[in-house]
Amino acid sequence: MKLLSISGLCLLSTGILGIILGLSGVIDFDTFSYGISSGIRMVGSVAILGCLLSAIGYGWSEYFDTQSTSRIKDV
Repeated sequence: MKLLSISGLCLLSTGILGIILGLSGVIDFDTFSYGISSGIRMVGSVAILGCLLSAIGYGWSEYFDTQSTSRIKDV
């Protein structure tokens, strides 16, 4: 679960860095275009995937922490 959160944060930071570099003109978004999707959409989807993975990882860890404390109270 912690690995999922960390990998999500790494993808998020990579996506944000890619968007910043692309908007400032350091990299070209056409390099990342695939099919009919533009390059900024592909780079943005990496950031969105990072957000989702991080949220899932943090949600699972919070859920299992809550479950373990409620089991202790029941005993």
